[in-house]
Amino acid sequence: MNTPAARPAARKARRPAATADAARASLTPETWVEAATTVLVDQGIDHVRVDVLAGQLGVTRGSFYWHFRDREDLLRRVLQAWSERSTAQLTKRLETARDDPREQLRDVISLPFRGRAAVRAARIELAIRAWARRDAMARQAVDESDASRIGYHGDIFRALGFAPDEAAMRAFLLYSYEVAESLLQGQGTPAQRQARRAYVERLMLQPLLP
Repeated sequence: MNTPAARPAARKARRPAATADAARASLTPETWVEAATTVLVDQGIDHVRVDVLAGQLGVTRGSFYWHFRDREDLLRRVLQAWSERSTAQLTKRLETARDDPREQLRDVISLPFRGRAAVRAARIELAIRAWARRDAMARQAVDESDASRIGYHGDIFRALGFAPDEAAMRAFLLYSYEVAESLLQGQGTPAQRQARRAYVERLMLQPLLP
């Protein structure tokens, strides 16, 4: 018999399940991806584990499987999110922001200097490149992003009038500079870094003597 005294206990028993459902519903796949990216940056790929992330997010391991098949699925999504944000979306913004290829070139060169956003992007990039040294899936994602970015740089140089072969060479050199500037942020004072930036811009626009 369901007596009045038993009803509060039944309601109490249902509460944990309802709370767990609410927690699962409030966490999107993007929440897990962002949490995994933060752990990757701060602790390395070996610490990107389901139990670690669930503990940080305050949910059970079972909540993870609402959104992902397994850890490998999550890691794939981390790489996809990084590539989309740092390559595809960024390239589209740069392409559509200005029509003048000289201004596009200036915007590209300025990327490592864009404050905290650039610092955060560089930390993520460094962590993913470290991961790529030991994982084929991450290596492929990095290689594809590098190729896409260099390709966009080449488009800029071709629009500036350089022949395809020379545009490709300049694109690689400029991209190498940007990566170095992002990862070596402690080298030089702000004034020295700005001087390097201005020098590289002049250098990249200067035709070679025949």
